[in-house]
Amino acid sequence: MAPAESETPREVLQSVFALRETHRDGDRILFYGEALVPRGTLIEEVWPAFREAGYDARLATTRSGTDDVVIAEPISPGPDGIPWKNVALFVATVLSTLFVGSVAWYYVPLESLQRNPLLVLRAWPFTAAVLGVLATHELGHYVVGRYHGVDVSLPYLIPFIFPFGTLGAIIRMRGQMPDRRALFDIGVAGPLAGLAATIVVTVVGLSLPPMTVPARVLQQSGEVIVFNNPPLLDLIATAIGQPTSYTDPAKTVHPVIIGGWVGMFFTVLNLLPVGQLDGGHMLRAMLGERQETVAALVPLVLFGLAAYLHYGRGLGLNESVGLWAFWGLFATVIAYNGPAEPIDETPLDGRRQVVGLLTFALGALCFLLVPIRIMGV
Repeated sequence: MAPAESETPREVLQSVFALRETHRDGDRILFYGEALVPRGTLIEEVWPAFREAGYDARLATTRSGTDDVVIAEPISPGPDGIPWKNVALFVATVLSTLFVGSVAWYYVPLESLQRNPLLVLRAWPFTAAVLGVLATHELGHYVVGRYHGVDVSLPYLIPFIFPFGTLGAIIRMRGQMPDRRALFDIGVAGPLAGLAATIVVTVVGLSLPPMTVPARVLQQSGEVIVFNNPPLLDLIATAIGQPTSYTDPAKTVHPVIIGGWVGMFFTVLNLLPVGQLDGGHMLRAMLGERQETVAALVPLVLFGLAAYLHYGRGLGLNESVGLWAFWGLFATVIAYNGPAEPIDETPLDGRRQVVGLLTFALGALCFLLVPIRIMGV
């Protein structure tokens, strides 16, 4: 339940804000008046007091531009009731990964699925592996966000088609970021949690017996997607003494390993130091506003990778050229909005700086210049 209006830190606000009138809009309280200090520092001055009273505070301006408005919104204590949208997307993504996993990775013929749809359940290890690493990544953000009192949503899983049955997962951060420490902790929690799950899934997948490719699949001609091994996957395979490929064309690695590959690939993308991506949040916390200089270079680097692969190595759009070109465009768009802006700009401590550097180093072990290739069979 939201605190009563009388419990809000009005006195703190009035020390930096000429208050004219107050209105309620549901649970929100709107304070109209004029800032007595620079707009950039007003919220920094009053935010701690509002926070202690159970509110998130932000500054806006009326449409006419005549008044400043301090908007106080109660901090969400967590999900209110059943989060139906999250549940619906989770169910849809489970179904999409089961379908894609059964057809693409367990070689169940479509005709067989039409006769017996329950055959999709053969792919449950694939679904558990892929969604396990993605959900663990986002839950890392969620748990640490709640720990710091930031209003974050539960994960939204995104269903899709081939080759994985999903486009990943996201969370929404609705509240303001209290300081650079919270911004860093929330940003780094996802990649570290996701990488821990990725390593576990990869070890399990490499330890499982290989899959047998049906003769009908081996006899087919056309094009197949080849997923190259990130350095981290090869390191794990070497450490536990398991192969990542077989000389017998009728043998292939267990589909659970794909969950590890997906975890590594999404880690690389999420650690790009730009915009609202995890890497953008982390670097903003580590470098302050200097992060904008690095973020401006990211699209150029990605376009450069695409150009090198196409003109230097003769690869086509379907052989990672299109991938890096798309992410160059995407990085350009999200760089415009930038990462979350913390209220308190106190620099990070040395320990967090080291954790950040180590996390980026782990991300580098997941990077591949050519993650995927299209090959004829």
